[in-house]
Amino acid sequence: MSLQSPAQVMGIDAGGTMTDTFFVRKDGRFVVGKAQSNPADESLAIFNSSQDALAHWDRDVDDVFPELLTCVYSGTAMLNRVVQRKGLEVGLIVNKGFEHVHSMGRAIQSYLGYALEERIHLNTHRYDEPLVPLSRTRGVTERTDVQGEIVIPLREAEVRQAVRDLVAAGSKALVIVLLQSHKNGASERQARDIALDELARLGSEVPVFASVDYYPQRKESHRMNTTILEAYAAEPSRQTLRKVSDRFKKHGAKFDLRVMATHGGTISWKAKELARTIVSGPIGGVIGSRLLGQALGYENIACSDIGGTSFDMALITKGNFTIVADPDMARLVLSLPLVAMDSVGAGAGSFVRLDPYSGAIKLGPDSAGYRVGTCWPESGLDTVSVSDCHVVLGYLNPDNFLGGAIKLDVARARESIKRQLADPLGLTVEDAAAGVIELLDLQLREYLRSNVSAKGYNPTDFVCFSYGGAGPVHTYGYTEGLGFKDVIVPAWAAGFSAFGCACADFEYRYDKSVDLALPQVAAQSDKVQAVETLQQAWNELAEKVIEEFRINGFKPEDVILRPGYRMQYMGQLNDLEIDSPIAGAGSADDWDRIVGAFEDTYGRVYASSARSPELGFSVTGAIMRGMVVTQKPVLPEDPEAGPTPPAEARLGTRKLYRRGQWHVATLWHMEALKPGNRIKGPAIVESDATTFVVPQGFSASIDKHRLFHLQETK
Repeated sequence: MSLQSPAQVMGIDAGGTMTDTFFVRKDGRFVVGKAQSNPADESLAIFNSSQDALAHWDRDVDDVFPELLTCVYSGTAMLNRVVQRKGLEVGLIVNKGFEHVHSMGRAIQSYLGYALEERIHLNTHRYDEPLVPLSRTRGVTERTDVQGEIVIPLREAEVRQAVRDLVAAGSKALVIVLLQSHKNGASERQARDIALDELARLGSEVPVFASVDYYPQRKESHRMNTTILEAYAAEPSRQTLRKVSDRFKKHGAKFDLRVMATHGGTISWKAKELARTIVSGPIGGVIGSRLLGQALGYENIACSDIGGTSFDMALITKGNFTIVADPDMARLVLSLPLVAMDSVGAGAGSFVRLDPYSGAIKLGPDSAGYRVGTCWPESGLDTVSVSDCHVVLGYLNPDNFLGGAIKLDVARARESIKRQLADPLGLTVEDAAAGVIELLDLQLREYLRSNVSAKGYNPTDFVCFSYGGAGPVHTYGYTEGLGFKDVIVPAWAAGFSAFGCACADFEYRYDKSVDLALPQVAAQSDKVQAVETLQQAWNELAEKVIEEFRINGFKPEDVILRPGYRMQYMGQLNDLEIDSPIAGAGSADDWDRIVGAFEDTYGRVYASSARSPELGFSVTGAIMRGMVVTQKPVLPEDPEAGPTPPAEARLGTRKLYRRGQWHVATLWHMEALKPGNRIKGPAIVESDATTFVVPQGFSASIDKHRLFHLQETK
């Protein structure tokens, strides 16, 4: 294919350590770029990563940005802002007598993210500092009951006084959350309008966020946290995204920047509900895995992503991933639809220390981030990281980190490991470093195995996809012995989450709580009433979806609407998300089809024998998705070249330390390998963006899509 084929799609994954970019041409070819993240100016890191990628095509951003049809961003800046408590000063208006609800939170928030031994002991529980302090919280008289009836009307004067107090207290945004507003939002909308009027009188441009406009869902703490998050972290992140968008435009870009959302679609950076993008990078990898699975015919996939700071995993079963309706994030319970993922704070940049009491090696949870480790002389770090161990053991090429942009000092890493780990443990430097890697691999392997098993599955029924900048370095270690049907490492593993972003639909999604309950055998009139209520909710949500696309220049007729709902058997605690089998609902037969789709899904997720229709059926939420057609990447298909790699792909040899001895590993240049080539361990496959380790007892082959398949040969 010609190198002159224009670039069309770009994906960005701005992580805590590295910023990856992914460019796709019209002919389906793509390149991956990598640069150190820059928390002070993400737009600069994206620019540097883009230049790194486009150098492979002998092009630069001024040539390519004007050609792009679409660009999708994902990153961790918003999540980091919440974790570090560096958001906007928010003022909160609630029902009088409920001023402490946000500070108290839910009990689960006192131990979220804790290991089991810390969860079961009350003295280890703690509450984080609330996003909004009591000093910027005001109560107003109003009460709506659980049926949605207004039993005490809103007192206008109290709302006006609350607004004046909160502005005087330094609030840069106001959030309004009243009880039961998901059942009847009239009082909350009234409070919003009064607040806006009072702000206009004060000459203030403070924005107002009412939960009914954003997240009209049951569970007060979840709804309150999420709406506060919209003001506290999403608005500052909007400024970061504006800066990124402006830099694109400076280099001639004509596209509108999109952002990866928690539900697996993408939304514009101008979207009203930007809190939906709080965690986006790892989700891109799940979307990319599903697309690869569809292309290769795999229905069950274990997705595993190792970056500098964390290990993220998700399961795709029967071609679908699970959406959680009320997840937790940054130790907060939220009302956001989120692709179900599990994360542990262990990555290639994790700090390594000895426990002062037991003398045992402890990994993380803090990380070197973009500073790599003590092996980088300019890092300013004095604590050993996992990357230091990689360098000492020969896994990484110290002269080719980020394509040689950063030179790593092996002697400096050896000295740090000797002083902090090896000498106190009475080990050699190599054995101490190897112990760290084996411990990390063991933790990740157990984490992956237990997550598959805990959901009732067996690894032998799954294919494992391994990606992320550090994924290919550890793939053999955390998959060994688990029995996966296949273990796949994409050649573009370092930019795989960015690739997934480019694969995602341009999709908005709105949710709304509803309460519909019918017995197994119900009257026709009750079924009709139920579907009419559901259809009314779909209509409300469809208006919101179409409005979001209108802001981005699309006409209503461009939008493809996809209704859905959440349903459970009556009396159950957990519901399931179902794609509606019908485009609209209005008859008793439609109710039967809605129930049938739920029962089919329930049988697939759990077991057919677990169905309990005799309990009756309860619809707990309405969902409306809207999407427009966008350009997506195409998997490459190269001709087979046989099992023997070409001579020019061989770079030489390097010593690799594993299991108590040095091995001479053959070095291969990743981009020079051809489909059909087979690599036998010990070997190291290098590219500018990542390193794929194939130790003794393993082999790897590359297919026509440039996917490596790792096999155990012993």
